[in-house]
Amino acid sequence: MSERVIFGIDLGGTTAKLGLFSENGVLLEKWQIPTDIRDKGKNILRDLAASVRVRMSTGRFTAQDVIGIGLGVPGEVLQDKTVEPCVNLNGWGGFYVAGAFSRMCGIPVKAVNDANAAALGELWKGSAQGARNMYFVAIGTGLGAALVIGGQIVEGFHGAGGEIGHMIIKPEEKREFGRGKRGRLEQYASASGIACEAKQLLETADEPSLLRQYGEVTAKHIFMHAQQGDALARRLTEKFASELGRALSIISCVCDPEVIVLGGGVSAAGDTLLSAVKKAYKLYAPVATEGTVIRLAALGNDAGIFGAARLMMK
Repeated sequence: MSERVIFGIDLGGTTAKLGLFSENGVLLEKWQIPTDIRDKGKNILRDLAASVRVRMSTGRFTAQDVIGIGLGVPGEVLQDKTVEPCVNLNGWGGFYVAGAFSRMCGIPVKAVNDANAAALGELWKGSAQGARNMYFVAIGTGLGAALVIGGQIVEGFHGAGGEIGHMIIKPEEKREFGRGKRGRLEQYASASGIACEAKQLLETADEPSLLRQYGEVTAKHIFMHAQQGDALARRLTEKFASELGRALSIISCVCDPEVIVLGGGVSAAGDTLLSAVKKAYKLYAPVATEGTVIRLAALGNDAGIFGAARLMMK
């Protein structure tokens, strides 16, 4: 090959997204494979390596033609490069993932938390291009986040830098939620969080709502019907936005980012979500930072593979 390439991988609990990039950062091809979380994910790296080798074979290039593989993982990457066991990968992790994957492929590998990878992608090719200081929130089943200062990801000592999803905002909360502590932000400002809130409200309130037609209400249903004017859906959306906007105002006091980017699956709600979060943020933010720009992610589900590939670029 005349031009060398880079692989960017975004490993998720259901699927792994893979991208092939030119050394200049052009996305050449993307695809995905199922994530096998059986037996604590013992086949995950094997499956990824097999997919990489197939693409190398069809492209007729060797390990020497590959600059490296960037790998975004759904867990913290510690200072010793060990990946913390990942809850949504059935406990997979607890070892030096990049080293193990590199030995399988014969190619240099760098691993990074998936939210950090998505933040790098948006900083490089998405909504935060040109910014040096940004805050990224990945709103999906959970609530991931990443902080960039001076163009560099702030990972922190435990790999948990910027992770507001685990911030306890309601210590009096009695309900269990996932495997974390009760009352954390993720319980109220995530796709699974707002779905749980909807379930409780529908069970305790008698008012009519279009949400009652579903056997299991999802965040997508809530935001869609909020946009259509459903009163109960709008209340849920406003509460969601209020909790998230208030948390972001606290972050602005700590790091004063140029731009805040909302990504993850829930960001597909578009202006319905964006306008509500902006309103809540401005209500709580100090005067000095109330004008902080808040945008939706531009790369969508591709942010992770872009950011992972960016890890391997000079």
